[in-house]
Amino acid sequence: MAEGEEALPPSSSWEKDLADALEEGGCDLETVRNIIQGRQLPADLRAKVWKIALNVVGKGDSLASWDGSLDLPEQSIIHKDCQELIDPIGAIVQRNLIQFLQKAINTVYISVPISDQLSVPEEEKSVLLLDIESVITFYCKSRNVKYSSCLGWIHLLKPLVHLRLPRSDLYNCFYAIMNKFIPRDCFMKGRPFHLFRLLLQYHEPELCSFLDTKKMTPDSYALNWLGSLFSYYCSAEVTQAIWDGYLQQADPFFIYFLMLIILVNAKDVILAQESDKEEMIKFLETSPANLDLEDIEDLFSLAQYYCSKTPASFRKDNHSLFGSSLLGLKDDDTDLSQALCLAVSVSEILQANQQQGEGVRFFVVDCRPAEQYNAGHLSTAFHLDSDLMLQNPSEFAQSVKSLLEAQKQSIESGSIAGGEHLCFMGSGREEEDMYMNMVLAHFLQKNKEYVSIAKGGFMALQQHLADINVEGPENGYGHWIASTSGSRSSINSSVDGDSPNGSSDGKGVKSLVNKMTVALKTKSVNVKEKVISFIENTSTPVDRIPFNIPWPDRASLERHVSSSDRVGKPYRGVKPVFSIGDEEEYDTDEIDSSSMSDDDRKEVVNIQTWINKPDVKYNFPCNEVKENGHMFPSHLLVTATHMYCLREIPSRKGLAYIQSRQALNSVVKITSKKKHPELITFKYGNSNTSGIEILAVERYLIPNAGDATKAIKQQIMKVLDALES
Repeated sequence: MAEGEEALPPSSSWEKDLADALEEGGCDLETVRNIIQGRQLPADLRAKVWKIALNVVGKGDSLASWDGSLDLPEQSIIHKDCQELIDPIGAIVQRNLIQFLQKAINTVYISVPISDQLSVPEEEKSVLLLDIESVITFYCKSRNVKYSSCLGWIHLLKPLVHLRLPRSDLYNCFYAIMNKFIPRDCFMKGRPFHLFRLLLQYHEPELCSFLDTKKMTPDSYALNWLGSLFSYYCSAEVTQAIWDGYLQQADPFFIYFLMLIILVNAKDVILAQESDKEEMIKFLETSPANLDLEDIEDLFSLAQYYCSKTPASFRKDNHSLFGSSLLGLKDDDTDLSQALCLAVSVSEILQANQQQGEGVRFFVVDCRPAEQYNAGHLSTAFHLDSDLMLQNPSEFAQSVKSLLEAQKQSIESGSIAGGEHLCFMGSGREEEDMYMNMVLAHFLQKNKEYVSIAKGGFMALQQHLADINVEGPENGYGHWIASTSGSRSSINSSVDGDSPNGSSDGKGVKSLVNKMTVALKTKSVNVKEKVISFIENTSTPVDRIPFNIPWPDRASLERHVSSSDRVGKPYRGVKPVFSIGDEEEYDTDEIDSSSMSDDDRKEVVNIQTWINKPDVKYNFPCNEVKENGHMFPSHLLVTATHMYCLREIPSRKGLAYIQSRQALNSVVKITSKKKHPELITFKYGNSNTSGIEILAVERYLIPNAGDATKAIKQQIMKVLDALES
């Protein structure tokens, strides 16, 4: 055997494992991912893997009841486009003619490379042509859509047709891709492209500003990237490799990060371009064609990195772009074309800065007037009075320097207030936030990356804390609110519409901006210490809204770790929250972990396969109970470290959706109802010496609930003991 062939046996080994798993049936996406581990799919197994990833295994023939009539008004266009896909010779003749005609009117024609055309035996062409034309025609009729060549469906079908699927599978796969991975309004000036511009601005503000200046909007160059999932320009083998990874991700938003990397990779060339707008658009539009097979691994690695540096609100606030469900669309009236920058939910801001390790962490900049800030503010927020921008530009410039220094020092010190992502917070009232928007624009013009705005401002923060009953003894959010004016007004009274007012006698504590400015003007040698002191919350004590939660003083921040400490680990050093207690009332379910509204986007698994997994220690048949009283037959599976809820699919016996995945060490409380001891509530979140933060609530009706909760509790304690050791 040649030296270069020594690596083949292990490759064929995993391929054999994959083939065996697919042959046995009942194989789910997680099993497939564990075997493949990011490697290139074997051509002969690709069809089966894609069908699993698209959740179409075992689905019936949707075209079975259709009469087969090819009679749409645009049928001749559909037929021509389908014929071009499968008939290379005819495509060449047709293309030459079109190119000649369009050259005469000085336009550009872009088509699929001839090398990517299907090589189909003559006797099979007519059958394949009919299948493709039937798929498009039936989709148009069933979805009441008018076909147009510019939709790019032919290019979206190309990778599927290469798999030589039966007509029923071809339609099911095409439908699933259109439903799960092609966003709504994927047309010129559509919402998906406004969202992409915000993502580009967040990570590459200089490049975004340059393209804005040239009036080159994303839809002008990326329409066919998104509409065909790159198959419009990429070769067949590159497209297949991209789809292999993308479909296994099972995340429709991941295409945005692949698109982002394409631009980032061409950034230097773009910024150096001196050609006219049309030539630049042409260059950008065709740039995916430069991708080679060996580039795909790096493409995905970089996309994963940028994805990890993006706020979760990017997905959560725009989930209605994908899927067949119309739920939530009526509530989503945000005009992204008018958005100044990416918006982040206040709940994410609170949660992000309590996380340890990698991830998005925010440095919050409160831009409200000083009197509002002093009356009540996020305790970790830096105050930058936006009014100064017009009233006192020199003081504003000095304040910005202080802000950037404070951000730097907070990151270096590991403060809870530290974060490389700047998030600006206003009052939430449009008329009051005009100056804040000017401040935002100032930072964006300076090409500052990772700039976002707190959605709904301080009003939304107050409402969120009220909604989750922040003043209750079991919540750890109380310490987030501070007051520097002696105001004792509660959150609930502020939410009712009364704007918080600071003290009018001028004797209150000065805003940080004023303190920083005075310090800088007098060239105090203690400026740096004052900044760090503020960020670490170790400066002069301030009055706080009473939530019965201790506020760390300097001693607690600087003391050495002792053996009695249990910081950051649930159930240690706090009151015994983990117990089978009586539940007084239902918590709000606005943080219900199973927030996915569209079942088509959930992962489907074989129930028995999962129950038989070697790492599954317990299986408890149960009913998942929603806040509206609806119950869903489910299974709670407990492994060494996690608890899974598999919700049965009534129409598909033996299969289930993965409704939720929860780490056992995130369970902070288990309760039951007095009158219904079998109704068990699990609360997930963070528990430490400061209190408990509830992030998710799930309820289940479990037969023999006592045995189930005892087993789960024992497993949780094992996890915690392992973490401590």
